[in-house]
Amino acid sequence: MITLKSSSELDRMRVAGRVTALTIVRVLDEMRPGMTTLDLDRIAERSIRAEGCTPSFLGYRGFPGSICTSLNDEVVHGIPSRHRVVREGDLLSLDVGAVYEGYHGDSAVSVFVGGRAPSEEVARLVKVTESALYEGIAALQPGGRISDIGHAVQGVVEPAGYSLVREYGGHGVGRALHEDPIVLNYGRPGRGPLIKPGMVIAIEPMVNLGSAPTRILEDDWTVVTADGSISAHFEHTIAVTSDGPEILTVASR
Repeated sequence: MITLKSSSELDRMRVAGRVTALTIVRVLDEMRPGMTTLDLDRIAERSIRAEGCTPSFLGYRGFPGSICTSLNDEVVHGIPSRHRVVREGDLLSLDVGAVYEGYHGDSAVSVFVGGRAPSEEVARLVKVTESALYEGIAALQPGGRISDIGHAVQGVVEPAGYSLVREYGGHGVGRALHEDPIVLNYGRPGRGPLIKPGMVIAIEPMVNLGSAPTRILEDDWTVVTADGSISAHFEHTIAVTSDGPEILTVASR
């Protein structure tokens, strides 16, 4: 069931979103080649708790980390580890969630460790994935349909020559980290639930340099590309207002 959020609920979600975004900024500010993904996880947890929130992901369905850290061919749900070192040129997808007074914020970015892409091809993949996110956000308009979002995302990614991950997608956000509706990153427009003010949606394109299929590693969490190609991931939590979409996962307003 899709729940519409009240103004007071949206105020709490703005706090959760701000803390989520601020945590991403802090992790990226401190990240250096040679650190482990567990180091990044600890930075994130300290940041989230310092702002009066708790990590959304820690313990969620048994997930052991406070954030997800996915490297290179890892699409999503990478588990932070003291054995996983980030190296110059790695593509890190950082997925962060924070809970404030029972309400979640959820956001992800893909960045190059050390600030330099290993190739122009991979740099373009990241730019296209981020552009697809913002096209999806622009399609989140009152009176539209949920499938308009995926249609907009697909219209950016596939003409650029990349593959969309189809097993995973966006979702509603609120008191639960994952709520209705499911938001696919592909499809025809004009289908699915009506977009209404009060909805809060996480839009998150996952885009592969190679083919679309994925598989899950033996840890039962980490999703990787089936062909070993690089994957990028971006996400924002967005509220639908009468004036259009409002991105909640921003560090300042």
